[in-house]
Amino acid sequence: MITIIGRGHSGTRAISHTLTASGVFMGAQLNDSGDMLPPEDLYEACRVMAKYVTYKGGLEWDFSQLNSMPIDPEFTRLVESYLSSVLHSRSAQKGWKLPETTLIYPWIVRMFPDIRYIHWVRDPRDCILGAHLTDDLSDFGVPYEKTDDVRLRRAISWKYQREIVKATPPPQHTIVVRFEDFVFRQDETQARLEAFLGFPLGRVIMRPETVGRWKKDTGCHYFDFFQEDMLELGYELAPAMNSH
Repeated sequence: MITIIGRGHSGTRAISHTLTASGVFMGAQLNDSGDMLPPEDLYEACRVMAKYVTYKGGLEWDFSQLNSMPIDPEFTRLVESYLSSVLHSRSAQKGWKLPETTLIYPWIVRMFPDIRYIHWVRDPRDCILGAHLTDDLSDFGVPYEKTDDVRLRRAISWKYQREIVKATPPPQHTIVVRFEDFVFRQDETQARLEAFLGFPLGRVIMRPETVGRWKKDTGCHYFDFFQEDMLELGYELAPAMNSH
């Protein structure tokens, strides 16, 4: 079984469509983005787990108890309900994609320690340009310092999802893939994925203009708290950026 971990607007539809084109069962009902529907049970699971996240102020959260406390039974029920079509599928390869899965990554890893996790990342400057359901973390029960600045809300959401992944002990089978590499080095990147997954992948058309959109953006697209993660992920900092 396979799942894709990545914030909304990270380009996760590319890998979801690739897996579907490769014969992987990605759920009984999908939307144009390759998300498995209906999502409501997983959204509610996000709210259940968020009750156990401790907010420390600013951009700091304590996720530590999520790695050791008993998983809330209601969470398990909701996740199993959402994944029903996948869990009951007899397909040799199966999985799901829904960006909100990233919000519950610690408990997903504990429920499914042996599955394949594809961590999909994208330059945050591109990632925060468009609206996504997870822009306001409080909609999923996550505590944070609310702001009327839309771009800042998206940036905080990006940072939170980066932090929750980093705070989770990595599962046995995991791979990190940058969206930009999938666009510009598709053959090489798919070869990495094929070695990781153990089966051949089909090809989907990727558009180079989806990378670096922030360069034409006139709004704020960079925040100082991006810097450490950007460097860690191999993204170069531009000499001049619209930033806070």
